Amino acid sequence: MAHKIVIAGGTGFLGRSIINYLQQQTDIKIIVLTRGHSKKNHHVSYVHWDAKTAGDWINEIEESTAVINLVGKSVNCRYTTKNKQEIIASRVDATVAIGQAIQQLRYPPKVWINAGSAAIFGDGGDIIKDENSAVGDGFSAEVCKIWEKAFLSIDTIHTRKVFLRIGLVFQKNTGLLQPFANLVKTGFGGAIGKGDQYTSWIHEDDFVNVIYAALENEDYEGVIHCASPYPVTNKHFMTALRSSLNRSFGFSNPALFVKLGAFFIGTEAELVLKGRRVVSTILKEKNFVFQYPQIEDALQHLLSSKQVYTFAKQ
Repeated sequence: MAHKIVIAGGTGFLGRSIINYLQQQTDIKIIVLTRGHSKKNHHVSYVHWDAKTAGDWINEIEESTAVINLVGKSVNCRYTTKNKQEIIASRVDATVAIGQAIQQLRYPPKVWINAGSAAIFGDGGDIIKDENSAVGDGFSAEVCKIWEKAFLSIDTIHTRKVFLRIGLVFQKNTGLLQPFANLVKTGFGGAIGKGDQYTSWIHEDDFVNVIYAALENEDYEGVIHCASPYPVTNKHFMTALRSSLNRSFGFSNPALFVKLGAFFIGTEAELVLKGRRVVSTILKEKNFVFQYPQIEDALQHLLSSKQVYTFAKQ
């Protein structure tokens, strides 16, 4: 019998990485819950939902192997009151809707994987944060606390639950890596701000491998960090990025200029001026093997002219 995987928010960057992997598996049926129109495209079924209320989409979760929830308004925006409310509501509403749907099903999914963020530690400085560390303060951290609370408060007796605190996922030719690469290409590939803020990151292949491990292994449960075991400072990251793009020099980006630039493009400077040093004790205990644990190897692979997927069963 084919496995049925339901991905809420699967049309975003992370969803595409997961789908690229799952489409290689002949025994998996993929359902994507989307705010767009229902359709079928390249063996993937897209089903409309509003990401907050019950509807016919609940039938898609019935008898599924797994539900993966990636829904959440992008934080790459100005933190106005309206945007803050939407950032929180988009995450909580979708999480609660899925949880309530699972509770009423006769044949619920075996596992529910929910995306979260390593930003729960706020501006963590150089202190290493694992799953047992105290969380931080600030808007980003508060969003994550509310998000996790909503997920953990829903009791799903017959469905295993996994909440992933995800670092920055670096992908090929898209997503979060591109703005940094563009800085390097335009000559501004030096440190951003002081350069001592930590970047907690993960290669997209390793991100998908964590997802797959959580799908397959029943001992994956609760809150788990999804990030490379080797977070790096921004200065280290930008140096590695310049090297991968064959740029020997890059002008630095003082905090004042970053703040001005963020204002004009409609985002928040704290997204790059603040950071956290996040690792996973749980993945280490489970002997999870990263394909790209070091930033240099990850960037070399992602920025090469040819993409070769290296997904590996854990």
